[in-house]
Amino acid sequence: PRVSAVGRQGTTGGVKPGKAGLKVDDRERLKGNENYQTEVPHIYAVGDVIGFPALASTAMEQGRLAVCHAFGVPTKSIPELFPYGIYALRHNTVFVNVGTDPATGAFAVASIRGWWRAEGRRLYPDARRLLITADAGGSNGYRLRQWKMQLQALADETHLTLLVCHFPPGTSKWNKIEHRLFCFITKNWGGRPLTSYEVIVNLIGNTTTKTGLTVRAALDTSAYETGVEVSDAELARVKMAPAKFHGEWNYTIRPE
Repeated sequence: PRVSAVGRQGTTGGVKPGKAGLKVDDRERLKGNENYQTEVPHIYAVGDVIGFPALASTAMEQGRLAVCHAFGVPTKSIPELFPYGIYALRHNTVFVNVGTDPATGAFAVASIRGWWRAEGRRLYPDARRLLITADAGGSNGYRLRQWKMQLQALADETHLTLLVCHFPPGTSKWNKIEHRLFCFITKNWGGRPLTSYEVIVNLIGNTTTKTGLTVRAALDTSAYETGVEVSDAELARVKMAPAKFHGEWNYTIRPE
């Protein structure tokens, strides 16, 4: 079976934010307060350029809240969420795990595990291998040790050999889930305020397309600790074999 996992990254370097007095981090993201207001009071930042969840429908709601704040219009803030999508290409089905804790490598793999339990093992009952395509950064980044350690745990649990292929840095828009799911979530949202987790999960889960896409969304309220360090010894226990072509992006993890 083939699975496409998603993440994305906004870039601001081309617009030279420093000339406006804005600071960016090492991934060219801007920082704002709870009202999406940057350190320059009349400039607001929403969407991909501020990082997770980087979901189009959420970005539109962030923009609405930012405009309301700029003009002094009272609003309700949207709940913080971290959606992670798993797209089964052959069956045109998607499982979206909507997390309430910051996205980590453990959350990314927990999302894949949730898909396997809810959809994957039913769709692919005879599977012995699982191909996972994922972005190069974010919670499933190729440099992230926790991601690889958690994948080893998933392989051991499911007895599946995991073949992982990362999109090269800067090419996340090639990920099919971008064009076959997330843009349609935005259309389905239709400008409705994202006032609760229930509303968000229902809007995602009710998304469909003319090609017959079906979406299953689940709320994940588990806590995922940030800043977890994986030692060299722990990483060495991961049964990972790099591919001949760009082994840093393409590798296989086998179960114990």
